[in-house]
Amino acid sequence: MADRVPRLLIVAGSDSGGGAGLQADLRTCAAHRVFGTTAITAITAQNTVGVHAINVLSPSLVRAQIDAVLDDIGADAIKIGMLANAAIVQAVAAALRARSNEPASANIVLDPVMIAKSGDALLAPDAVAAVRDELLPLARVVTPNIPELAALVTAETGKEPTDAASVAERIRQAMELAERGAALAVVAKGGHGLEGELVDVLVTALGEVARWTHPRQQTRATHGTGCTLSTAIACRLARGRALAEAVGGAIAYLQSALAAAQPVGRGHGPVNHLWEWG
Repeated sequence: MADRVPRLLIVAGSDSGGGAGLQADLRTCAAHRVFGTTAITAITAQNTVGVHAINVLSPSLVRAQIDAVLDDIGADAIKIGMLANAAIVQAVAAALRARSNEPASANIVLDPVMIAKSGDALLAPDAVAAVRDELLPLARVVTPNIPELAALVTAETGKEPTDAASVAERIRQAMELAERGAALAVVAKGGHGLEGELVDVLVTALGEVARWTHPRQQTRATHGTGCTLSTAIACRLARGRALAEAVGGAIAYLQSALAAAQPVGRGHGPVNHLWEWG
C-alpha cells in the first residue's frame, strides 16, 4: 500500500487571472506533490493589471467548506490567505478552534493578505485587528510583507504603521508580533525593503532569528509571490519538515519559480510554479 499523500487545506480567495489566490496555491501544491483542498472565501474578477470586482462569500459557507473537507479528507497543514472581512476571519477562527486537537492545527500558516499587487484592497480595514486577535494565536507561521507587518503590529493602537525599511526594524516588529502566539513564528518578507539585496527574516517566539539573502530579480512576474511562498511553507510542513528547513526550502522554490517565469498579461504576471516540469 502506497504512503498517504500529504494534504493541505487552503482557505483563500479565487483569482480569475490565475496568478495568485487559490489558483497559485493549487499549482504550488502540485509542484510539492501535496493534495490541495480549498475553502473559498471570495471570488475576484482580476487579471495581471488589477482587481475589477470582488464577491465575498458568506461566513457560514466558508465554515461549511472547512468542515466538509476536514470531516472527510482531513489535512496535515492549513494555509490561510485572503479573508476579505472580519466576519469571515471570525468564522475561520471558530472553525479552527473547534478542531484544535486535530493534527493540522499544529501547522497553520497565515498569509495576511491585505492588498493586491495592483494596489487594490483585499481586506477590510476593520478586519486587520480581527486577524491579529483571532488568528495569530492559532497560527504556527505568519508571513507578512513589510506593510502588512507594520499594520498588524499597530492594529487598534491608533498609531501610524512604521515601515520596517531596515532589517533591524523588521526583526524588532517581527519579535513583537511573534508574542501574539504561544508558538508563533514570523516570516517577515523583504520584497518591499530598501536593501540592494532581498532579505527575508524568520523570527520565532523564542527569539531565534534566521535570515535568507538573495539578489533582487528584475521581472514583472511578481503576482502571487506571497501566496506561493506561504503555500510552499505549508506544503513542506505538511510533509513533516522542520520549520527553518520548510521556510528556507520555500524561499528557494520561489526564487526558482521567479527566475523561470514567462510573460503573461500586460501587468504583473505569475511566477512559474511548475518550473521543474519543463
